Amino acid sequence: MSSSAAWLMAASIGLLALFLAGCGGTVIDQVKAEDTIQASLEESLHEKIKAVDCPSGLNVDPGTTFSCAVDRSNGIQATVTLKIRDKEADLSIVDFKQSE
Repeated sequence: MSSSAAWLMAASIGLLALFLAGCGGTVIDQVKAEDTIQASLEESLHEKIKAVDCPSGLNVDPGTTFSCAVDRSNGIQATVTLKIRDKEADLSIVDFKQSE
């Protein structure tokens, strides 16, 4: 992992609680997660992020990880992996990998 990726992870540990309560239980709010991840990455990397694409309909299951695709402004694609920390859907970035 590059030093910028390690710094990014350290700087991005405290993502907001992002969930919706619905008929099928509590799920991650995909749009809020994508917006929050994009803002966090832009601040940490000091560059514009074109887009973040996370899966929809993820149940809040503490300890579970999921990945989102990231399109950086320099044309490089990356993957950010997040871990659901608790039942309030607090998230932590646990990995950031650029496509080679």
